[in-house]
Amino acid sequence: MKIGIIREGKNPPDKRAPFSPEQLQNLNEEYQGKLHFYVESSPIRGYSDEEYESAGVEVLEDISGCDVLFGVKEVPIEKLIPNKTYFFFSHTIKKQPYNRNLLRAVLEKNIRLIDYEVLTDDNKQRVVAFGRWAGVVGAYNAFWTYGQKTDLFHIKRAHECFDLVELKAELNKIQLPPVKIILTGTGRVGGGSKEILDSMGIRKVSTEEFLHQYFEEPVYVQLDVGDYNRRRTDGAFSKEEFYTKPELYESHFAKFAEEGEILIGAVYWDPKAPQLFQKSEIASPDFSISVIADITCDIDGYIPTTVRPSTIASPVYDIDRDSGEEIGAFGKQNSISVMAIDNLPCELPREATKDFGRQLSEWIVPELLKENSAILERATIARDGDLTLEFMYLEDYVANEE
Repeated sequence: MKIGIIREGKNPPDKRAPFSPEQLQNLNEEYQGKLHFYVESSPIRGYSDEEYESAGVEVLEDISGCDVLFGVKEVPIEKLIPNKTYFFFSHTIKKQPYNRNLLRAVLEKNIRLIDYEVLTDDNKQRVVAFGRWAGVVGAYNAFWTYGQKTDLFHIKRAHECFDLVELKAELNKIQLPPVKIILTGTGRVGGGSKEILDSMGIRKVSTEEFLHQYFEEPVYVQLDVGDYNRRRTDGAFSKEEFYTKPELYESHFAKFAEEGEILIGAVYWDPKAPQLFQKSEIASPDFSISVIADITCDIDGYIPTTVRPSTIASPVYDIDRDSGEEIGAFGKQNSISVMAIDNLPCELPREATKDFGRQLSEWIVPELLKENSAILERATIARDGDLTLEFMYLEDYVANEE
């Protein structure tokens, strides 16, 4: 079986890859005679063509001879090769309008599409993700944004740091005022953000301490969904019910918004679940949050001030508190600064690639040799020109214009 690592084609360019040169070298040795990995030449990848060639991996201009193709972000429609198996983040399972035509093209071109986001083990836990690195870079960018907005300090952009060691060294240069920080999320992304907060020596406090105590040092609170959601009827919370019937709940985040100045959003959001707050609430003088790092970047979703993604080139935009409209970047006046880069791990591409490739090597590559792989089957969105049974709910999404 010939396996190709494709050149990323989405704009803005993404420097990540599914595997590092050393990982492909090891895989070619381990699966000799069964699997062979090739790399499509790319001028923008975090690892150069020369690094792959030095590891004994063949670099090709034309990858069409491969049976299975691994990428990272969505493949441009015109680059899709018919009758192949593709692995990439398709961003279609939530019926994202901007990728409707991509899924149509996958079906028309008879492609088997396996989406990383739904590769799960038997316990329905995801087995591959860039989440930790999104959390790490997102938290770093929260402080970069805060420094720019307040003019209290200035640090390098994350993508200017060679690696995680340099990134943490930049953060250790700064001296924060006694700011209160809210981190939502306890999964991979939240864990990555927590790693940064802890490396800075910022003290973690309980919800009660955060809400009712004054501090002379920076502190943060890490919130799980039960801390700011309650059942509409009686104010109680059941995690099992929340995940199956989120529409029965409402947010009571306002008390945290009155205390916190920086919000780092690192939680998966179901569109049926309540938003963290309403956009109308930001006009209140009690709404103290002035910097939001929305790592999950659901447009008009969980954090309603996220009106569009931002980019690595232009990472922040401001939202006017009175109108709720975008007014540009780094307003020192009546505004909330929003960092909503949707490809954060791309700012540390080499380390993010290594971590992702390790997960793929452990969980997915062995599955390629199985005649019937449950892991791959669960994550197959399309095959033989049709949606698979699990993803038939996308039928109207593909068919309709709205």
